[in-house]
Amino acid sequence: MSDTPAPRPFTERIKTFMPRSSPLNTSQQRGLDEFSARYVLSLARGPFVQEQVFGRQAPLTLEIGFGMGKTLVEMAQAAPERDFVGIEIHKPGIAQLCFDAGTQQVSNLRCYCEDAVQVLEQAFADGSIDTLQLFFPDPWQKARHHKRRFVRPDLIALVRQKLRIGGRFHMATDWQPYAEWMLEHMEAAPGFRNAWQAGQYHPRPDWRPLTKFEQRGQRQGHGVWDLIHERID
Repeated sequence: MSDTPAPRPFTERIKTFMPRSSPLNTSQQRGLDEFSARYVLSLARGPFVQEQVFGRQAPLTLEIGFGMGKTLVEMAQAAPERDFVGIEIHKPGIAQLCFDAGTQQVSNLRCYCEDAVQVLEQAFADGSIDTLQLFFPDPWQKARHHKRRFVRPDLIALVRQKLRIGGRFHMATDWQPYAEWMLEHMEAAPGFRNAWQAGQYHPRPDWRPLTKFEQRGQRQGHGVWDLIHERID
């Protein structure tokens, strides 16, 4: 897109994630040992070519920040006609997804363990993604950290660039101030329209599995807000 600014070097960017580490459990270590060669992609291997990775051309769903991967595996199993790629920066989540997908022989799923912005910019061709999912991202609650939120104008423009015309950006959060932030920014974003009603949140769709974050929010009396915006040009 001609109106998309040139990306800054990664080292100069405000990152949307906070690196952390934790030890792997037995199944996670097995996931890496036995299944990572099949499921884990890397930027070092060059651009993502769907026919090479999956052996076919099919609607492509990309999820940013899939956590431990349980719901992403469920979605891939429930929609064998689609291909799924997840991005997660934390190694235990990658390892758990490899274990779950590998032991359940899920064939239409792959993942990256790298920064999502870099993966979007470097791996995926413009107009190649059918659906981009951002479920329960870090809300960066403090005002001084709002600049770290993924839903911000420069990254919304990047999402628009990578979605096909008619493709959808599906967000969900259990933090109401972030939901309001998302809605405000997406309603103002050029090239998108609300897939439900202008200025309104989307009812929770059946295809989004209930996540542990959503269950936690329900126990704490929190609401959950879905937003789906469609690229129109």
